[in-house]
Amino acid sequence: MTQAAEKAGASAAKAVAIVQSSYIPWKGFFDLVNLVDELVLYDDRQFTRRDWRNRNRIKTAQGTIWLTIPVRSKGKYESAIDEIETDGREWRERHWRTLAHSYVHAAHFEEYADRFEELYLRRNEHLLSEVNRSFIETVCDVLGIRTKLTSSREYAATGSKTERLVDLCRQAGATAYLSGPTARAYLDETLFDECGITVAYMDYEGYPVYPQLHGEFDHHVSILDLLFCTGRDARRYMKSFDEER
Repeated sequence: MTQAAEKAGASAAKAVAIVQSSYIPWKGFFDLVNLVDELVLYDDRQFTRRDWRNRNRIKTAQGTIWLTIPVRSKGKYESAIDEIETDGREWRERHWRTLAHSYVHAAHFEEYADRFEELYLRRNEHLLSEVNRSFIETVCDVLGIRTKLTSSREYAATGSKTERLVDLCRQAGATAYLSGPTARAYLDETLFDECGITVAYMDYEGYPVYPQLHGEFDHHVSILDLLFCTGRDARRYMKSFDEER
């Protein structure tokens, strides 16, 4: 039995999660990724403004702020996430400059500075989904997460809402589906049951605190905060690496 199957509470051969990509997501996102065998980036869904798709929070000496990727979404209200283009390159230098200024005194910033500077200043992805995926893949590599990443475009899923999620799981060969906790309010679990797919939900409560810069502790910031502050110990402050805590 895989660790993912155990965490999903089932004797499943394959656990899958389906989520929209986010920009430099928080640690809970990567715990979800680490607990499944395949993560399907659900980016053929409609882009929503002022959401996690193109922004996230970091800590600075002036308080917690948003880093937002400008996108070309005007008049594209029904465009899918993976059709949205970033607006220019200026944001890359601006975001990196802000991160470097805010975390230059973090204990482990220098360990990862070159790697993330390259993502910001020497990459040329112009689609938002591609930008998000490059950061997600890099953070997974840093954390030692080997979960397979795929795109929902790779599957010809049909249906709406839960039906589509079930079809994606079925085509991916899933026998367990791991979801974020807010999905309890709308997920029709009976449709998963009919296909022999077990449903489990993430628990994001009870994260330990870690040495963090800039005032009062805040769990709900980008994973970069955890990496820059704790380095190779980052896994100890997450929930999917129990053997190391």
